[in-house]
Amino acid sequence: MTTIDSSSGAESSMDDSSNIQTLTKRPSAKKRSFRTDDENSGDGEVWGNFTDSFRQVQSVLDRNRMLIQQVNENHQSKIADNMVKNVALIQEINENISKVVLLYSHLSENFSSVFHQRNAAANEGGDMQQA
Repeated sequence: MTTIDSSSGAESSMDDSSNIQTLTKRPSAKKRSFRTDDENSGDGEVWGNFTDSFRQVQSVLDRNRMLIQQVNENHQSKIADNMVKNVALIQEINENISKVVLLYSHLSENFSSVFHQRNAAANEGGDMQQA
């Protein structure tokens, strides 16, 4: 994935897989040693969903970057027809910002849900081991 830092115009590249790590051992206050295959089986799907969501966000942000460039070019041209076109472009930018907010909201909800499910499962597993 290639991104451009808006403040400097510098371009950087980051491989999506470099940020994803599969954990096979998880420290715990209850001293569980290893996660079971059942616990690991959902990791790929969870990370896949997060990755897809981040790609959707990046796609919308890339579209906004292009729209903003077009708005700037239209504004600099000072042609009346181009200024009228800017109204629709700016409306699309605003709609896209709403989409990004919604996508991040869903990401947050999904992350929280996964975290709480795993935490509940870990607590249940610890309770069963103590019985």
